[in-house]
Amino acid sequence: MDIKNSNSAPATIYLKDYQPPAWRVSEVKLHFDLHETETIVTSKLSLVLNKDFSAKDKTLKLDGSELKLRYIRLNGKPLAESEYRLDDEKLLITDLPEQAELEIQNTINPQENTALEGLYLSSGMFCTQCEAEGFRRITYFPDRPDVMSRYEVTIEAEKEKYPVLLSNGNMVDKGEDENGRHWVRWQDPSLKPSYLFALVAGDLIAREDSFTTMSGREVELQVFVVKENEHKCEHALVSLKQAMKWDEETYGREYDLDIYMVVAVDDFNMGAMENKGLNIFNASCVLASPHTATDADYYNIQSIIAHEYFHNWSGNRVTCRDWFQLSLKEGFTVYRDQEFSADLNSRAVKRIDDVNVLRNFQFAQDAGPMAHPVRPDHYIEISNFYTVTVYNKGAEVVRMIRNLVGAEGFRKGTDLYFDRHDGQAVTTEDFVRAMEDANNIDLSQFKRWYSQPGTPTLKVKGLYNPDDKTYSLVIQQQQPDITAAKNNQPFHIPLELGLLDKDGKDIPLILTGHKDSGATALMLEIKKETETFVFEEVEHEPVISLNRGFTSPVKIDLERSDDELAFLLAHDSDEFNRWDAGQTLAGNILLRFAAEIGAGKSPQLSDNIIEAFRKTLLNPQLDKALIAQAMTLPSESYLADQCEVVDVDSIHAAHLFMRQELAKALQDDLWQAMKTGQSQSAYHFTAEEMARRDLNNVCLSYLVLLQDEQVMDFCRYQLENASNMTDELSAITQLSRYANPYRQQALDDFYKKWQADAQVVEKWLAIQASADLPDVLERVKALMQHEAFSLSNPNKVRSLIGRFSANTVHFHAADGSGYTFLAENVLKLDERNPQLAARLVQALSRWRRYDENRRQLMQKQLQRILAKEELSRDVYEITSRSLEG
Repeated sequence: MDIKNSNSAPATIYLKDYQPPAWRVSEVKLHFDLHETETIVTSKLSLVLNKDFSAKDKTLKLDGSELKLRYIRLNGKPLAESEYRLDDEKLLITDLPEQAELEIQNTINPQENTALEGLYLSSGMFCTQCEAEGFRRITYFPDRPDVMSRYEVTIEAEKEKYPVLLSNGNMVDKGEDENGRHWVRWQDPSLKPSYLFALVAGDLIAREDSFTTMSGREVELQVFVVKENEHKCEHALVSLKQAMKWDEETYGREYDLDIYMVVAVDDFNMGAMENKGLNIFNASCVLASPHTATDADYYNIQSIIAHEYFHNWSGNRVTCRDWFQLSLKEGFTVYRDQEFSADLNSRAVKRIDDVNVLRNFQFAQDAGPMAHPVRPDHYIEISNFYTVTVYNKGAEVVRMIRNLVGAEGFRKGTDLYFDRHDGQAVTTEDFVRAMEDANNIDLSQFKRWYSQPGTPTLKVKGLYNPDDKTYSLVIQQQQPDITAAKNNQPFHIPLELGLLDKDGKDIPLILTGHKDSGATALMLEIKKETETFVFEEVEHEPVISLNRGFTSPVKIDLERSDDELAFLLAHDSDEFNRWDAGQTLAGNILLRFAAEIGAGKSPQLSDNIIEAFRKTLLNPQLDKALIAQAMTLPSESYLADQCEVVDVDSIHAAHLFMRQELAKALQDDLWQAMKTGQSQSAYHFTAEEMARRDLNNVCLSYLVLLQDEQVMDFCRYQLENASNMTDELSAITQLSRYANPYRQQALDDFYKKWQADAQVVEKWLAIQASADLPDVLERVKALMQHEAFSLSNPNKVRSLIGRFSANTVHFHAADGSGYTFLAENVLKLDERNPQLAARLVQALSRWRRYDENRRQLMQKQLQRILAKEELSRDVYEITSRSLEG
């Protein structure tokens, strides 16, 4: 494990220091002699001096970690120890000819590799995870994304235990030995960096299908799983074919190999990995059946399968020059998978889902000590920058470019980008330049979105002049008040808006000097600190609908009354803004309630607000999915982000109070909506069916707050008779969220029924960690001793410890017990899996925003973690930045 001594901070890597590699590796030949505790890896590298490297030092620098070197041969001649330098992280060789063949043999111990980076064992299966810097745990290599090579891989293993041997590309040869071992050889014709290397060996079966590309080629599709999961592959195959077709139709991109493989792995730090031609997936992100997977699972699997497939072009054939450019592939590909999901399902609901991620998580990151640009300028451990900023805000940056150049211009830009850079490792500047060149547009100011951290706020004021019938809109950019962003310059912000008349109709917009005047929605471009836009021929004072479709990831500071927000909720033609008005209205009310509760007062929910929710619930013109979204209140974490000092208990009390009041007032309507939405038909993964189930279960989540026998009986009936996991999980969640006589028996029965299914057991752990019970922490601690839990499995850890740290009111218990619990487990995990530990410790990173008591308690635990003698770079970076920020 890479470690630091507490007396010296690990080195920081800076973008400004980037230098191209001194050596290229044109071809790589790898031979794996697989054994659980001592795998022998032999690599043969064809080295060529890089003519673009201008520095005098031509030393070959190979990365290596947790490796045991056996020998080195240069052009067939063994090297003596005096002819190279070796330490825990580097192998250095000097005095090489301009072309050379280097052979290295080393051993590794996959069974002891608990970090789940490089080559490791998962449930009896060999598998790899090499992004970002895992290949150095396999063999000595220049482990950086701008070293792109062609790979030939031979895998040898015991045939009975590991009958399936997989790697990237196409299988070209295979054979058997007399000693019960067999081998397979794979060749990948594409240039790829080492982070895209993949290997899998195990006792697996394949569900197969095929896809005919737009040029008429037949591609074999395979999903590899253990035998008991064979029935859970169909959705992944369907999703893969949908993604392949969509990418051809939308971007003109065709798959280039003869085979596309997906493997489901139990132990995996990430969701999935786009290894060229051999995608390795966390099992929870690929396996689905109606009885064990929810609508959310089906939806996420469809999206993740597509995301990894889309990487074939946006990440594999065109990759990033260095890890600072991570969003070049991830932000762009997230945007692509978002649009894919929107096209296949409900576009409005997809946009709401995406914005909720931004507001609940990314905006919080932007406002805290972990704030960083979409393209960071420095890091200690790159694994810490697989963040919502790089992925989700990065996707919003791509979306803004699309909003600026239009759909046709964006397609021209992507065509140029892919054609210009196929087979290259490039930068975000290269992506933006392709958009500029294809559309004859200057995006130099826009590029600040990549280099400046923080979420800008647009302070907006509308002024209506009844005499000349003009409406002036004054927009001022305000930069976030965080240390790293004090020198931020104005962003280039696309902003779509509309104006509504007194009847809620869109007004044709006559904007002074605007070429598109007359449309009912216009895309403005904000470039200066303050800009004024004047709309003409406005007969009456309008209501403004701003940032329609969330065209830009900004905060809007615009004074609105409850009546005005209710008006937009009822009339706005933009579905996203209609929902957003309701969320803003509910959020304002909840914050007022929290303040009143904190002051010892009793809040009152007005009849007008109740009626607004009633009209939304009963509106036959609205999509049920949108109704479900509108009936869901802003989360407690989002409300906390609106406060200068977070009052955890008052926010929680306000949230519970408002939901209880709505449940009481709308009881009959909620029952009616739920009854009319019942269905006994077989499970179908369609937008309409998902919406029906979603609304039903939102209604149930309100009704259960009444805690009467009728609701409890209905929950138990749904739990026992549900024909799909969506409804079954909803019922067990509601029965277990609060104290009631049926809770423990329901949980015990659910576990007994599903204990053999790992993905369902993860859900069982998560709902208990999320419960609103005073002793939830003790229950979580008890579950850590349960046979269902393992600290070695990232999914189980995220389901129990991770979910508890998101249980706002109980994690932030005033006695600090939640903080102590998290710190203890971060320290344990740091010894085993630093990536996972670093992700968990971020729950403590915004400690300064809480009351004095909680601040001190969180700070104490961060200091405790940082004081550990040997701390991974991953956890050190997050903890030290949290304390400094």
